[in-house]
Amino acid sequence: MSSSEISLEYIAEGRAKRLISLAKLGIVADLIGDRAVIWNPDQGYEVFMAGFFGRPLGVRKPKMVKFNRPLELSIYDALYLLEKGIIKVRDIARSENCADSYLDPDELIKIGNESYKDFKAKYKVYKDLRDKGFIVRPGLKFGSDFSVYRYGPGIDHAPFLVTVYSKDTKLLGVDLVRAGRLANSVRKKWVIAVILEDGTIRYLVFSWYKL
Repeated sequence: MSSSEISLEYIAEGRAKRLISLAKLGIVADLIGDRAVIWNPDQGYEVFMAGFFGRPLGVRKPKMVKFNRPLELSIYDALYLLEKGIIKVRDIARSENCADSYLDPDELIKIGNESYKDFKAKYKVYKDLRDKGFIVRPGLKFGSDFSVYRYGPGIDHAPFLVTVYSKDTKLLGVDLVRAGRLANSVRKKWVIAVILEDGTIRYLVFSWYKL
């Protein structure tokens, strides 16, 4: 195991412990469309620092600096934290006085399926990468599903751009060329994450070389 792998493992372990410690805080996030907002800035900051989840409202490039703003979570972040028992997600469209205003993971998955194509496959990859200790952020500006960091924004640059394909997706050669060139232009490796028939994930990493 290389020193970089040891460092990632060590940092991931520390983040996991920090994340678990947040479960006792009773953190609630309100679902607004396909996003969830933690209105308490102190709680939001703790969630952010436990793994760079979400981003403070109005901040384009969040870093490891204390902020005093609500934290906006993507539906991927919210579902992951809900499944881990770190937060509760409340549907503000329901009555606040009603016990069923809180969503369970299946209900949040249903909302994700309605909002994003192949959401279930993409979340499976998101969760797998998170569980491995990587930091997973939106990759839309790079034309991918996720940008993936070893350590986090402001610490290192995201070395990987990940695009997720379900088993039913047809991938054309031109898609490979287009995505590969884009990744190369921003000096990142392009990764295809494929969900196989048995539900396992295979990662294919592409690097471009000059002849």
